[in-house]
Amino acid sequence: MALIILGHPNIKQSIANKTIIETLQDKVEDIEIRNIHNLYPNYQINVQEEQAALLRHDLIILQYPMYWYNMPAILKIWFDEVFTYQFAYGSKGDKLKGKKLLPSLTIGQQEQNYKKYRNDLMDNLLEPVKVSALYAQMEYLPPRLLYGVSPEVEEVQAKIKTKAQQHGQQLVEIINKYN
Repeated sequence: MALIILGHPNIKQSIANKTIIETLQDKVEDIEIRNIHNLYPNYQINVQEEQAALLRHDLIILQYPMYWYNMPAILKIWFDEVFTYQFAYGSKGDKLKGKKLLPSLTIGQQEQNYKKYRNDLMDNLLEPVKVSALYAQMEYLPPRLLYGVSPEVEEVQAKIKTKAQQHGQQLVEIINKYN
C-alpha cells in the first residue's frame, strides 16, 4: 500500500495537484493520502501519527508544488519533525530502512526555463530530499516532475488538468509496480 504525503498548502485552489490526487483516489484502491496542511494548519505536526503512517507503508510519495525552488514550508517542517533520531537515523534509527521514497512535484514554469540555468538544476534542487532518504536508509526513486502547470489563462487550465491526469496515471503505474 502506498502513502501519499500531500504538501500542498491550498489544494482546493490547485488544478494540477488536486487532479493528481483525484486520479490516484479513482485508480488505486489501497492508498493512504495524508494532507498534512489540512491535518496541521497550525504547523504542529503529530510526530507519532506521521511516523506510524510511514511504518504502515513501503512506498512513500511526496506530492507537492515547487515553491521558489523548494518544497512548501509545511513539508520541510514535516521532514524536520518526523525524520527523528532513533527513528530515521541513529544507532536504532532504521525504521525507514528499505522503504521507497518518490518525490512527485508540480512546477509552474516550463521545463526549458529550468534547463537554461543548468541541465541538472532539478537534481540539485532535490538533493536534500534524496540525501535525507538515503541517510534514513530508504531507496530514493527517480522523481516525477510535472512542468508548466501555472494556470496563467483559463484555456490553459484544461491542458493542465490533462497533463496532471497523465502524471497521476504514471504514479498509479509506479504504485502498482511496488504493491
